[in-house]
Amino acid sequence: MRKFLMIGTLAIGASAFAGPALAAEFYVVRDTSTKKCTVVDTKPTTTTTTIVDNGVFKTKTEAETSMKTMKVCTSN
Repeated sequence: MRKFLMIGTLAIGASAFAGPALAAEFYVVRDTSTKKCTVVDTKPTTTTTTIVDNGVFKTKTEAETSMKTMKVCTSN
């Protein structure tokens, strides 16, 4: 019984540790001075970059693919 309790405790601890790492978000942002779009992994906090459309994605690949179709990012 003690063995099962230890395994359960370890499983809960591991999931609590891995949870925040799996919840990564990627943003499509546009630099207001250069008018260039990029993908970043932290939410912009400066006024020189803005999030484009609903530019929040779960993976970097998904963000890059979507950025190619965003009008504001392709009209340069």
